[in-house]
Amino acid sequence: MAEHDTQHWWYNHKTGEVEHGPQSLGSDRDGPYATEADARRAPEIAREHARAWAADEEE
Repeated sequence: MAEHDTQHWWYNHKTGEVEHGPQSLGSDRDGPYATEADARRAPEIAREHARAWAADEEE
């Protein structure tokens, strides 16, 4: 694992837990996020991005 990876936070969408540094399989996590709070909001952030992309496609 690269040293800079341990400075980031990840959201494990399989367990719903936040990880400091990548601790699980890449296919099970989203990130990296700069803060633990952002990682906890990962599902909400993903929904926001999906809505924005859908709106862009409608234009």
